[in-house]
Amino acid sequence: MEITAPPRGPGQRRQDVLDRLERELDIWVATADPDGVPCMVPLWFVWHGDAVWLCTRAANPTGRNLRDGGRARLALGHTRDVVLIDGAAEVFGLREAPAGAAEAFAAKTGWDPRGDGASYAWFRVRPLAVQAWHEVRELKGRHIMRDGVWTA
Repeated sequence: MEITAPPRGPGQRRQDVLDRLERELDIWVATADPDGVPCMVPLWFVWHGDAVWLCTRAANPTGRNLRDGGRARLALGHTRDVVLIDGAAEVFGLREAPAGAAEAFAAKTGWDPRGDGASYAWFRVRPLAVQAWHEVRELKGRHIMRDGVWTA
């Protein structure tokens, strides 16, 4: 396969990532337990403010790993249109998340965990690093956020 399209610049990559965070419903969530055992699951999410908001059971492996480790790698897309987000995770009780984030999540997903049971928790993942690329032609310049600051 011949690739002829020019690579996107950092500003376009940033806008494309923000558009996808608004549009897509599922995100891959990768975490690890204290022994380094990985766990990766797809979860519904919402981009609200400057963070990704997730909701999952507090006691499942993902919930425990997010709570105890405080870190996650999130991924959108397939292997030819990748977005990777490394972030710091904070946990909120089911009724402790900001109302705006919970309402945005419910509006986007059609599910409001606040009415589903006390075993769920909210997790806010603030991006610290973001990479975005389309195929090999965009590997150079794929880092569009470093240390929580957009590069463009």
